[in-house]
Amino acid sequence: MNKLNFELENCYGIKKLQTQLDFSKDKVYAIYAPNGAMKTSLAQTFKDISGGTASKDRIFPDRVCIRKITDETGIDLPKESVLVIRPYDEEYGHTEKTSTLLVDSDLRKEYEELHIEIDKSKAIFLKALKEQSNSKKDLSKEISSTFTKSDDEFYRALIRVKDEVLAQKDSPFADIIYDRIFDEKVLSLLGTKDVKTAIESYIKKYNELLSASTYFKKGTFNYYNASTIAKNLADNGFFNANHSVNLNADEKLEITSQKQLEELIAKEKELISNDKELRKKFDDLEKLMHKNATVRDFKDYLEEHEELLPKLTNIESFKEEIWKSYFKARIETYKDLLEKYQAAEKRKLEIEEEAGKQRTQWESVIDIFNSRFFVPFKLTAKNRVPVILGQEPILSLGFTFEDGVDKAQVERAALMQALSTGEKRALYILNIIFEVEARKKAKQETVFVIDDIADSFDYKNKYAIIQYLKDIAEEPYFNQIILTHNFDFFRTINSRFVKYSHCLMAFKSNDCISLKQAVGIKNVFVNDWKPNFFTDAKKRIASIPFIRNIVEFTKGDKDPDFVKLTSLLHWKNDSESITQGSLDEIYNSVFCTTGASADKTTPMVDIIQNEANECLKIGDGINFENKIVLSIAIRIAAEKFMVEKISDAKFVDGISANQTPTLLKKFKELPGADSSQLETIKRVILMTPENIHLNSFMYEPILDMSDDHLKKLYEDVLTLK
Repeated sequence: MNKLNFELENCYGIKKLQTQLDFSKDKVYAIYAPNGAMKTSLAQTFKDISGGTASKDRIFPDRVCIRKITDETGIDLPKESVLVIRPYDEEYGHTEKTSTLLVDSDLRKEYEELHIEIDKSKAIFLKALKEQSNSKKDLSKEISSTFTKSDDEFYRALIRVKDEVLAQKDSPFADIIYDRIFDEKVLSLLGTKDVKTAIESYIKKYNELLSASTYFKKGTFNYYNASTIAKNLADNGFFNANHSVNLNADEKLEITSQKQLEELIAKEKELISNDKELRKKFDDLEKLMHKNATVRDFKDYLEEHEELLPKLTNIESFKEEIWKSYFKARIETYKDLLEKYQAAEKRKLEIEEEAGKQRTQWESVIDIFNSRFFVPFKLTAKNRVPVILGQEPILSLGFTFEDGVDKAQVERAALMQALSTGEKRALYILNIIFEVEARKKAKQETVFVIDDIADSFDYKNKYAIIQYLKDIAEEPYFNQIILTHNFDFFRTINSRFVKYSHCLMAFKSNDCISLKQAVGIKNVFVNDWKPNFFTDAKKRIASIPFIRNIVEFTKGDKDPDFVKLTSLLHWKNDSESITQGSLDEIYNSVFCTTGASADKTTPMVDIIQNEANECLKIGDGINFENKIVLSIAIRIAAEKFMVEKISDAKFVDGISANQTPTLLKKFKELPGADSSQLETIKRVILMTPENIHLNSFMYEPILDMSDDHLKKLYEDVLTLK
């Protein structure tokens, strides 16, 4: 965006602001705003835009709020293109977004694609198992808990039984309906004493019968083994190739077909199943289950699969056998998943090793912070590889506290308790850098609204912030609006990187806020007042404190010129006698010039009063010289009033410092001192000294002082007469 158009009304105290900021040539504006003018209000208005919320007037919420901030095409700023940086926010931290944008995108993409392929195979495998088991459970958790005793180690569970499954020749339990057995109510019932006893009694008798069987042998050749062998032989064409099987019993029996083998197995099974004692024991078990309506499905299922009863004595082992049968029945999808998973794990380790060697933008951000900011700790990235690869969402910082040669690793919470306010603010700047660098990498067009970010920092860290703001200004996708009420900071950023044409000052009137070209950023005395000393009465008066400073620095406070200039800032017995010509002589002496004012004979105190009266007619604005003229006139008038009331020349002549407070103390001792007069003079002491005793390095108090306040005070002082 090249331009921003503002049309604001009733936005957090901004009654009205209509202006345009042109970023087409320079990407930064700096706006000096005295306290209470608009700085925080404008920042909050932009904050509303970034948050997608409506603005308002907090004090007068019924006032209609208008908020239009558009680009050169008239389009509203999108919320993602605005970032407001507050002076300090302890809770502000880097986010999942900033962590994601600062990673190596190629590595992360490959890493994520590995997971995508695995997830596809896993979905196919689990779908096949659902069909096989007819289960409605979360099979991933079921498999994991079966083989690892944890419900979130699915792949470890598969790998644990891989060799067993591949070595398994058949899948004897592949047709079991999983939920019929592994239902919570069924498992609870199987765990009761009566049912356990009944099952054990049945199995004891079953094993006796199995031992007596002609063909079956306990633990080696049972129903399942025999049925599976019959099926496998037939499926592999054994009998079709005219092979036969000899069964060993009392006499050898040659089996020449699948049908003959299956009939023999069925007959042998029937001999065992129809045993009266075994039937009674099964009926006893059935009665126990019949009492519980919730497990009738299991009872019915067991009636059809009585051969499963022996397995129920060790339900956990049986569960493993069932799952291995399911895996075997779906062996191709099982192998496909494990092959992809293990291949991906191998590549993941390689990627993680590569990521561990790479330097990311995190290191750049941390280096910026560690090298530029003066704090008693150093930063490191603790979990850089997991975040690069998407395993963890947010970067975790490590802090090494340094005290001389001693170093200690500390957690953030403990660190925050040990840091000073300024050091905490420096840590906040780190999070800002993360956000900026993330937007830089994403080439996100952004308007940064900087709200006195350097406030309360020491000079070393303040300059580090200024340097980083300068770095931001060099990015083509970024625009900045730097708001400040610190004039020294305002002047510094102008000298470092913000062009003078983009340095503005905010002025608040009763109806609106206006932004005007800044003046006085560079030495106002040298650049404006000194060249106009002999032609502009206000600038001549405003120069008096500066000239007095120079005389004090070069000749001392006992020099006659210093004393005479003091008589133009305080009411002395010679104040009325000092003319414009006298001031011209001091000026020419100090600056080695030969200039002269048009009227040399007029007393300076008269000119000061006349110019102060003219200031009352001028509207609010920057008006450096107006404010100094008013301040000098206010103090001279107040002191003259008190001197005349005190009427003690010896006392007044004996005052060597702090004349106004000293006069006020004496004035208060006078009988009948008027309370309203006392209050007016107290306001003089409060408002004027910093405006008068200024130098080229410090005149911010003048800017923060409203013209209206000084005008009102001057009018009140005049009424003292």
